[in-house]
Amino acid sequence: MSGLLLDSPVGPLWLTAENGALTGCWFVAGRYPPALPAQPPRQTDDPVLTAAKDWLEVYFSGRDPGPVPPLAPRGTSFQRQVWRLLADIPRGEATSYGALAARLAAERRVPRMSARAVGGAVGRNPISILLPCHRVLGADGRLTGYGGGLENKMFLLRLEGIPFRA
Repeated sequence: MSGLLLDSPVGPLWLTAENGALTGCWFVAGRYPPALPAQPPRQTDDPVLTAAKDWLEVYFSGRDPGPVPPLAPRGTSFQRQVWRLLADIPRGEATSYGALAARLAAERRVPRMSARAVGGAVGRNPISILLPCHRVLGADGRLTGYGGGLENKMFLLRLEGIPFRA
């Protein structure tokens, strides 16, 4: 596994990659802090980490960074289903936990899916920003928890021009 510590407008991010895909983008000071090596590398020759770094730099400049590099988030089958739905939320748009739950229920052909369970999976997203969990709001457009901190969630939503209620 390769890693890269990246400074960003939302604080340091720890990026990890393995087998040609990004496996993590964590807020170092977030709710689920990553385990960092004693001397985390700030440079890399890993093409996936370089692509993720470049993508994030364009994103933080306020421009559309285009398609994300290959992603391979690790989690349960349910979590990966939810994270796949996150990847479908267009830049500059938001959705709700309930809407994600309804989509997942339709895909699974079940009458109902728990928005709380979906929220739990969203909160465990290991590839923040690139799998845009910050684009998920409460049903009334209110901010809800965010593993990277609510200030960072507000920053990311404003960067994309997404309206929200504090």
